[in-house]
Amino acid sequence: MMSVFSDSCPKNVKVEYAFRIYDFDGDDRIGKKDLEEVINRLTGSRQDRQDEQRLTEKILQEADLDDDDALSFAEFEHVISKAPDFVNSFRIRL
Repeated sequence: MMSVFSDSCPKNVKVEYAFRIYDFDGDDRIGKKDLEEVINRLTGSRQDRQDEQRLTEKILQEADLDDDDALSFAEFEHVISKAPDFVNSFRIRL
């Protein structure tokens, strides 16, 4: 597991691993429930429910290219490709 967080790990491996982290229910899609779980974990469950729903909708509006209310791996990969610092931030230095 730690090798995926190394500097030498290829970007495509890091993207796939990140996708699996966010796909809490394991259905190969990052849906609304998965996004809500990500938001809850990142904010410590202090997010207002209405704010959480707005944020989830905004994420899907920006990233869900086929309008099926979930992110496929291809859509997730597309979003990550627009984040040039992803590889540098998805690492652990020991």
